[in-house]
Amino acid sequence: MTNSFLTRDGSRWMPDYLTAIDGAICIGCGRCFKVCSREVMHLYGIDDTGEILGVCDGEDDDFDGQLNRMIMVIDHPGRCIGCGACARVCPKNCQTHAAADTVAT
Repeated sequence: MTNSFLTRDGSRWMPDYLTAIDGAICIGCGRCFKVCSREVMHLYGIDDTGEILGVCDGEDDDFDGQLNRMIMVIDHPGRCIGCGACARVCPKNCQTHAAADTVAT
């Protein structure tokens, strides 16, 4: 992999790809989803035991009364361009990012 990338003006830049979201810390606020232009992650519902129930589609889906809370889950990691917008808006700092030159393709 390359050691760095270049911006339009020739400046060196290293993307930091989103690699994980800690579901124990995530509060499911959706801020990261709203700023992500690539739909890398989506809100998922989880039950009392921490079992993921499925994607929350914005409608009042309570998964037959089993919904305890929502968390953000990375479901399309390959779409991440490493811009870091999600990390800048996360109030809980629950995301892990890795430099592009350390992430396996």
